[in-house]
Amino acid sequence: MSLPFECGSSSVISRPRDWGELPGLTWRIEQYFERFKDGHATKGIPPTANTLIFSSNDYLSIGGDPRIVEAQVRRLREFGDSVLMSAVFLHSETEQRAFERRIARFMGAEDAVLCQSGWCANDGLIQTLADQTIPIYFDMFAHMSFWQGAQSAGVKARPFRHNSVENLAALIRKNGPGIVGVDSVYSTTGDIAPLVELAELCEAEGCLLIVDESHSAGVFGASGEGLVAMLGLQDRVPNRTLSMSKAFASRAGLVVGPSRALEFYRYESRPAIFSSAVVPHEIAAFEASLDVIEAEGERRTRLQESAGYLRNRLDELGYNVDISQTQIIALEAGTEAATIRLRRALESRDIQGAVFCAPATPKNRALVRFSVTAAHTREQLDRVAEVCAEIRDEVGMRDWPSTQRKSVRGRRLTVAA
Repeated sequence: MSLPFECGSSSVISRPRDWGELPGLTWRIEQYFERFKDGHATKGIPPTANTLIFSSNDYLSIGGDPRIVEAQVRRLREFGDSVLMSAVFLHSETEQRAFERRIARFMGAEDAVLCQSGWCANDGLIQTLADQTIPIYFDMFAHMSFWQGAQSAGVKARPFRHNSVENLAALIRKNGPGIVGVDSVYSTTGDIAPLVELAELCEAEGCLLIVDESHSAGVFGASGEGLVAMLGLQDRVPNRTLSMSKAFASRAGLVVGPSRALEFYRYESRPAIFSSAVVPHEIAAFEASLDVIEAEGERRTRLQESAGYLRNRLDELGYNVDISQTQIIALEAGTEAATIRLRRALESRDIQGAVFCAPATPKNRALVRFSVTAAHTREQLDRVAEVCAEIRDEVGMRDWPSTQRKSVRGRRLTVAA
């Protein structure tokens, strides 16, 4: 059987007959290859031993920790992976239920449900809760899995301006109380949602607030319990989700909330029902990771100090990064072509970030994201700043729309002063 595209190439070598009978599909595929003539924007050169990696979500640098690896190996050697079924069939006391109860206590919630990914957590939760009678409101930068959840439920979500409590309030007054979905830390820009104000608004208007803590859990709070708990909002934001592939350095998703609501979720969420349960050796890794996260707060301190240092260095160079308050720092070049140029300039100097473009960002707001980790040294952060200073003219940084917004904001602040 012939393949439609040659692996590693953007050239069409054959087209199955069915494509010729589906002109809409053929057009979409051709548009993709027209958009990315030289390969997708995320496809950079492979890193070398000298490359500084700023694309990992292992924020606390616990991936590969011997304690976590050994916990997985021990579980596999002693018991294997015998739980090969949907979690909907796990009725007795299991390792999964034990961990769910532990992490619920950790995050200040009644209960928790492990699922296959952060995507499944958000998709399944929104699909479970939403219907045509309930308005849905998402921050325009909320993770795509929220929007997919609304689509799965067959409802149309209403976007509100990024971090604008006022715009959300106006939409609620117009359309009625419903479900509000936000990220505590936004994955592309690194800024933080106004959680206190959102909680107050949702209480006043009778809305249900759901917060994705994927980039906050492990990173914020005295023990890494996340921003919601750190701000004392556990009772006001009972429903939270997260991906275990960030600070927990593993893979799975989690929903935390009231026990009664999560009992409903377990047996109504389609991703939960129709996917296999998380396997036991991964749960052993979660347990060991949580031990490290709770005990080693110096990792969070080091991470916050390093992120703040790099943000300040890049801000002084004229990059529009002051929106970030976290370990996520974005260089927003704008168009995909400009972002590819930026990616190549960085990679040619052994710096690797992560490229984000539509649909992960709004159109013409593509960017390279630096994810700072606890393992990055001051010398490495200085190297990033030196490279970013060196390439400003090469990548046209001063002409980026984000740079222009920074300049306008600076002039406004000067006038106000």
